[in-house]
This record gives sequence, C-alpha cells and structure tokens, in this order.
Amino acid sequence: MPVLSLRQPPSPRSIRRPAAPPPAAAMARRVSSHALLEGERELVIQHQGSEYHLRLTRNDKLILTK
Repeated sequence: MPVLSLRQPPSPRSIRRPAAPPPAAAMARRVSSHALLEGERELVIQHQGSEYHLRLTRNDKLILTK
C-alpha cells in the first residue's frame, strides 16, 4: 500500500540562504607600520577624545594601548 506524505514543500521564504560574504580584505586601505611610525618607536592616535599609543617593541611587535 503506498504511503502518502502530508508535508508540504518548504516555501521560498523558509529556505535558508548563506549569508553574503564579507567585503574582500583587498578593499581595505593598507598602510605599512614604517610609514605610520616614520622611524619612531611610538605613535599617539587620537580617536573620539581618547589617546591610543601604538608602540613598536624590542621584538618588532606592535602593541596598541589606551
């Protein structure tokens, strides 16, 4: 005896679509740390009334602190 299905096919609205991919990283503006620091070891960045310090460590790592 055949089995009947009472389920209806999913509506187009209920089908999940993958999220849009994030913008390509190549679109972001790139600035070298050497260009920012201009030979110095520290740079102060002012942002919304606060100061942030970008420091180059002895191990050539960058640290950003408030």
